[in-house]
Amino acid sequence: MTVRATARLQFHKDFTLDHALQLVPYLKALGISHLYASPLLTSRPGSTHGYDIVDHHAIDPELGGEAALRRLVAALRHQDLGLILDIVPNHMGVGGADNAWWLDVLEWGRASPYAEFFDIDWEPPDPALRNRMLAPFLGSAYGECLANGDLVLRFDPADGRLFLDYFGNRFPINPRDYPQVLRAGGEPIAELAHSFALLSSAGGRDALRRQAAAARAALRDAAPEQRQVIEAALASYNSDGPAGRDRLHRLLERQSYRLAWWRAAADEINWRRFFDVNSLAGMRAEVPEVFDATHEFVLALYAEGLIDGVRIDHVDGLAEPRAYCRKLRRKLETAAAFRPRELGSDPAIIWVEKILAPHERLPTDWLTDGTTGYDYMADVAGLLHDPAGEKPLTDLWVGLTGRPGDFGEEARAARRQILRESLSSELWATAGALHRVARRDLATRDYTLTAIRRALEEVLVHFPSYRIYSGLAGISEADRRILDWALAGARRTVRSADLPLLELIGKWLSGTELRSVPAGARRQERLRAMVRFQQLSAPTAAKAVEDTAFYRYGRLLSRNEVGSEPGHFCISPAAFHAANQDRRRRYPRALLATATHDHKRGEDTRARLAVLSELPEAWEAALNRWMRLNAPLRREVDGSPAPDAADEVMLYETLVGAWPLDLAPDDAAGLQVFVERVASWQEKALREAKRRSEWAAPNLDYEAACRDFLIQMLDPGRPARVVVEIAEFVGRIAPAGALNGLSQTVLRLASPGVPDLYQGTEFWDFSLVDPDNRRPVDYAARQQALDADRTPDALLASWSDGRIKLAIIARALAYRARAPGLFAAGSYHALKVEGRLAEHAFAFARIHEGRAAVIVVTRLAGRLPGIEARPLVAYNAWQGTSIAVPRSLAGRQYHDVFGGPGRTGSAGRLLLGEVLSALPVAMLELR
Repeated sequence: MTVRATARLQFHKDFTLDHALQLVPYLKALGISHLYASPLLTSRPGSTHGYDIVDHHAIDPELGGEAALRRLVAALRHQDLGLILDIVPNHMGVGGADNAWWLDVLEWGRASPYAEFFDIDWEPPDPALRNRMLAPFLGSAYGECLANGDLVLRFDPADGRLFLDYFGNRFPINPRDYPQVLRAGGEPIAELAHSFALLSSAGGRDALRRQAAAARAALRDAAPEQRQVIEAALASYNSDGPAGRDRLHRLLERQSYRLAWWRAAADEINWRRFFDVNSLAGMRAEVPEVFDATHEFVLALYAEGLIDGVRIDHVDGLAEPRAYCRKLRRKLETAAAFRPRELGSDPAIIWVEKILAPHERLPTDWLTDGTTGYDYMADVAGLLHDPAGEKPLTDLWVGLTGRPGDFGEEARAARRQILRESLSSELWATAGALHRVARRDLATRDYTLTAIRRALEEVLVHFPSYRIYSGLAGISEADRRILDWALAGARRTVRSADLPLLELIGKWLSGTELRSVPAGARRQERLRAMVRFQQLSAPTAAKAVEDTAFYRYGRLLSRNEVGSEPGHFCISPAAFHAANQDRRRRYPRALLATATHDHKRGEDTRARLAVLSELPEAWEAALNRWMRLNAPLRREVDGSPAPDAADEVMLYETLVGAWPLDLAPDDAAGLQVFVERVASWQEKALREAKRRSEWAAPNLDYEAACRDFLIQMLDPGRPARVVVEIAEFVGRIAPAGALNGLSQTVLRLASPGVPDLYQGTEFWDFSLVDPDNRRPVDYAARQQALDADRTPDALLASWSDGRIKLAIIARALAYRARAPGLFAAGSYHALKVEGRLAEHAFAFARIHEGRAAVIVVTRLAGRLPGIEARPLVAYNAWQGTSIAVPRSLAGRQYHDVFGGPGRTGSAGRLLLGEVLSALPVAMLELR
């Protein structure tokens, strides 16, 4: 099925597949072609996102299971809609008691058939972890948990296993240790203990596991009196006394895992995680058996016609993203032969979640359809920012807070902190891999592990993108430039004595000499070191930039978005045109997003904040006044103001950006709801910033002071009445913000690519970071607005209720459905805007097989006449500003898709005062 437009839905136990089934008629009427689902495979119980998969062979029962999926797909197919599935090949949910593969590795260690599924270093530098894995799942120190009786040895009568229970977290006991435990029960279970003792004579892994299964079956089927004795045996391992505690400790020390406090992971973990999350373990998708086991079910869903493509989560976490994507493409092509014929022959969609640096392009030889749209989100937002605001807003931020004006400075400091505090173990492991390479050669064996770690840290601190992809084939020119950039930065900060080592590390990481290394262990060692580095640079960037520096740098928060580079304040119209043309040529089916489940701020929150780039003087005056009026609300914590200036400024930006359009400053109930939302954001922001508080060690006094500041500031009864001033300021910029939102929406719907609609954003989206951006959606209100079928221009007067946005989306998608080739394959032509207000409009044309459309949007309208009351520039303000239309289109009649039957004209030189007389956007269908 041809992918024309998607609707992203987030599934969880409170929004199941059957809930989505009820929305199918609405999605069809709206003009969506494919439902775009969050992960649906079985995840941890209670998961709110689905990215913690524990079983790759089943649909999550909390979502309704496979039967519910089939009901949903049947309803989708009945309406000629499709389904695209988010898959997670990089990691699985671990801990708890749900992941059978993980539990098997805990039970058997390296002898488990799944030991190579997870990215575990069984021979780390720490000798205490050789052939063992760190299990950092305890809430406090191991000795404390042991002494408190939190670690309890239990028997599972359902499967005959012995396991350690820690508040529902299950840690299996190796069957070889059962005899010692069971002998404590005496003669009544001596026979059972003997059956386990025979394990020592079992030959080979398979025979050993068969014997263990038989012995466990005997335990499972034990007589009632034997069950009582088993419980008595387990009681001897009770840690409420010194003898039992010592016995339990010695038993645990013989296991293939070492239980530890969660804090130990940052320094000692010997398996790859998703970023620094202990409950998400990295998978080795590059291993054929792992790929097959984790993709068999998904490929079967595709072959049967239940899904039409996939989104690949965190592709940069994989060892070999290019090889993975190409293999997945081949597998999907093979499976396509079994799909129902009525679904057509369009190839499967493959979108990759990848953060592209401003200078970076996704390689076409990965055989994907493009990214999930973060790059587009950054570009379209950049188009709506006024470059004239960059310097005054930078000066304002620096002057008020004393923080750096250069985002790169904040990012480098954050990278250094993350490498030393959150990813220290991963950095040491990568340094250890390179150290093993160094010791292979007499010329380099004297470079120490510490020196390599030191130099490696500097490379990562200056790394300008998520990762490179060097390997056995060497390094591409694009990746060479990235690596050279990082090395150049490292040369400025590394110790002089380490400069020769730095050059050597650059050579090793590039892989330029890899083919000269004889095939075998030495080459694999080199390759493994390169991959380790690549799998470290990606989480370093994510944790340091998106999850730290974004919360420290508040020049203008609308640019602190996933996929954006806050140091790049805006992009020019010419650059946006170029990006659209490049995407049409290279990735015509790339996803276009302006809101996602991972965004830091909703699409309309960012659109409103962008107006501040046009009004820096007004923003400066407001900030100075509010900070002065609210000074009495600050209190001192740890010798410094709470909140400090940086946190206070970012709080005001958040309030102004997310303030609901229907919230009056005297609405006590409404203010309370809004305060709770902002307070949730504030706590997360303070901890992510890691300046005055952090997740690992929350500064509760500072957080409480910041929360109290927020509550008191928005108290409608407070004499200073700052809440009224904030509401008035929002009222001043809200129409221009809404205009930006509508322009952003139309650009997404008409640019080359596949537009995505994140759940609920058919109306205004003033959400904040998760969980705020995953709140329940009132689909009944959206259905009612769609059913009313009012034209956008008729809704302009009531623009604040959001129905105008939905009406524009519905009409644009209906046009895409009528002219699919125009938007899927049509050529792209940048149109020149001429006149006094040329910088305030943006236009392009799409042309295909006789069809043509001209798209026009307003931009940078914050100072223009007419914008004070509604999102529309006054007719006479355009002063003859016009769009030059290509000769091939001149003279053709046009009809504005958004304006109803009365808005027509003849295309030649289009006057903006006429084209944009009723709405700030236009989609002209040329006939």
